[in-house]
Amino acid sequence: MLFLGRRSTTEKMKCDPKRHLYTKMILDRCKTVLILSSVVCMLAVVISLHRLLSYDVKFTKPFAPIPDGLYGNYLEPVLDETPVRSLPKHRDTARDAEAVVSLNAALEMKRVGKSDKALKLFQHAFALSPKHADILNHYGEFLEDTKKDIVKADQLYTLALTNYPDHTGALMNRQRTASIVENLDREMLRKIEEKRDALSSIPENSAALRRAKKEAYFQHIYHTVGIEGNTMTLQQTRSVLETRIAVSGKSIDEHNEILGLDAAMKYINSTLLYRLRDITMGDILEIHKRVLGHVDPVEGGHFRRTQVYVGGHIPPGPMDIRHLMTQFLDWLNSEDALDLHPVRYAALAHYKLVHIHPFIDGNGRTSRLLMNLLLMQAGYPPVIIAKQHRHLYYQHLQTANEGDVRPFVR
Repeated sequence: MLFLGRRSTTEKMKCDPKRHLYTKMILDRCKTVLILSSVVCMLAVVISLHRLLSYDVKFTKPFAPIPDGLYGNYLEPVLDETPVRSLPKHRDTARDAEAVVSLNAALEMKRVGKSDKALKLFQHAFALSPKHADILNHYGEFLEDTKKDIVKADQLYTLALTNYPDHTGALMNRQRTASIVENLDREMLRKIEEKRDALSSIPENSAALRRAKKEAYFQHIYHTVGIEGNTMTLQQTRSVLETRIAVSGKSIDEHNEILGLDAAMKYINSTLLYRLRDITMGDILEIHKRVLGHVDPVEGGHFRRTQVYVGGHIPPGPMDIRHLMTQFLDWLNSEDALDLHPVRYAALAHYKLVHIHPFIDGNGRTSRLLMNLLLMQAGYPPVIIAKQHRHLYYQHLQTANEGDVRPFVR
């Protein structure tokens, strides 16, 4: 047996002193390297722990919108920064004059205590001249004093100041109502949080919860495509999703709108819902690709290349879309946006995306899907905007375009 490295005492004494010195120097350097490496590793660990402990992570259980077993078996096809406002309309002096007459009559009816007649006259004046600052201010005061509707009154004061920032009456009223309305909004958000917490406390294996999720899934698709003009009934929508059998008398596009939204929702639920990293441009394009992929696979997942017009709103030109979308995503993933209440955050994301209107078609559906993705990540169930509320939905989008996004958020 050999014992390597062992020497007799006589051999050790015969070693050259220089060799001892050389060996000692190497050992000292090794010790120095080891000590420095240990210090560097320790600093790296301390810095990593500090970042981990200082990072504010909100562990919220995402709301899974689809109960198990709803996916079905089928094959998907392979598939300057200032926003542009709508053009100003020429003022109609005759309508304005009639509106002022109606306003004076409304004020007289209010003075003598005939509130019902006064309300109708205020509504008539507002319909004739919806941007007249005096009408907006007096109408708001009437709603605040007589109907106790301070939220609507504050909205009218804000609209008056949007058109005429120096209007004294509206400015004084707005200063009084702003904090009150903000507190009312916060109280509403607090109640919504309580409902979310109650919902999240229900066990996932609850049969009632599974039935409710399944029904809500069909309702969501039915109303979302219905807002865009799809004429399928709820029962027909459910039949298409469950059986993949065509409904007699309905167009191919109406079927494909339903299948596209179904594919987009399942993509979100299986891919994006539980992911922790930022939302990217590719994520939004993938959502849109599925929304429009069955109807128009050429345009699905691509930004528009032409100018479009949406009612009174003129979206940005096609050359500005990528830049504006980059800015939108910077905001979407920013700390300021993430610090907002999830309901406000999701609603603003919806509005900002649909305002840019980056696609030739499917902008509303994609924006609503993004909104619901953000809500579900925060533990809220997805919003269902009923098709019968379509007019109100577009009305609040228009109000947001005019400068007050709060009615849309509400």
